[in-house]
Amino acid sequence: MTTLAEPRTAGAVERGIAGRVIDRIGSGVIQVFLILVALFWLIPTLGLLVVSLRSETANNSSGWWSLFAKPAELTFRNYSNLLASGFGSSFWNTVLITVPATALVIGFAAMAAYAFAWIEFPGRDTVFLIVVALLVVPVQIALIPIAKLYGAIGIFGSILSVVLFHVAFGLPFAIFLLRNFFAGIPRELLEAARMDGAPEWRIFATVVFPLAKPAIASLGIFQFLWVWNDLLVALVFADTDNQPMTKALQSQMRQFGTNVDILAPGAFLSLIIPLVLFFAFQRYFVQGLLAGSVK
Repeated sequence: MTTLAEPRTAGAVERGIAGRVIDRIGSGVIQVFLILVALFWLIPTLGLLVVSLRSETANNSSGWWSLFAKPAELTFRNYSNLLASGFGSSFWNTVLITVPATALVIGFAAMAAYAFAWIEFPGRDTVFLIVVALLVVPVQIALIPIAKLYGAIGIFGSILSVVLFHVAFGLPFAIFLLRNFFAGIPRELLEAARMDGAPEWRIFATVVFPLAKPAIASLGIFQFLWVWNDLLVALVFADTDNQPMTKALQSQMRQFGTNVDILAPGAFLSLIIPLVLFFAFQRYFVQGLLAGSVK
């Protein structure tokens, strides 16, 4: 009795043993290569950590890789000396500047982007074009006028002045990024919420904002890194009592020059927080970068 063979699925390709072996080897080689690249990328960070844990004499006499032969050289004395020199207050000043500047930019930009994307009002497109045009305004061109303004209203040199400057210059890019993401949300979701009687603020809070987590995470990482690593704005607007870590490190370099036992632990402390933040939110960061690329 003759049996008919089952028809193959259209587009299916039967791979032999050799093909499957090549696939396994290829994926394994790629994974090994990516791991090696990641380790190579982390070598400077590891070197900075080791230098920050060695005495000045040990750093001047040999390279950081000699730690593997003399692990007893490690000490936390550099960090205690750094904190005793007042660097701890600079660390908290950086936190007090970066966190509000990031949160305010995300909050204001999200509301403005929702209005530009889904609310009809006179001159909407014109105002959005003005916001986009502000992206090309360099920071340096506004330093002197804003410094005079801060001096006139009495906030020059304070943490508030640095935060307001970062918020002002962070909003155009944030609005542009989030508006393009919000515009890709299906209109049917918003129309369904409006038919249920939900006001615009509730649609924004319960429908749009949760869907925008990847884009908001990407924006938060960009804004956090920009403010955390900023030196120019801090040099102009922050005085000695309110200086962030970047300005504190710059002053230490100017005073001591080769004082590695102070500069290395300070540089590592300024590096480790953004590094931890990136690895903690890298999943959302990648999703935010790819958002809208596939329809």
